[in-house]
Amino acid sequence: MSTRGTNFLHEWLSGNVPETVGADIISVAELTQKLFADAKAFGINCVEIEEDSGSVYEAILDAIVHHNAGMAD
Repeated sequence: MSTRGTNFLHEWLSGNVPETVGADIISVAELTQKLFADAKAFGINCVEIEEDSGSVYEAILDAIVHHNAGMAD
């Protein structure tokens, strides 16, 4: 289990989910690729992130949906 991977994911999401991004397949896929590239630069692989957090794709989609829902309030 990797606390380091989970922490990286949460920190990355808070700083990299742009306010203007929509929850479409291409945006989420691009952000997923960027997250894995950024993690690799820190020596963190995708398995280390996903073993505790589950699907990164779903985590990014969830962050976008919740961010956009918060803006509507």
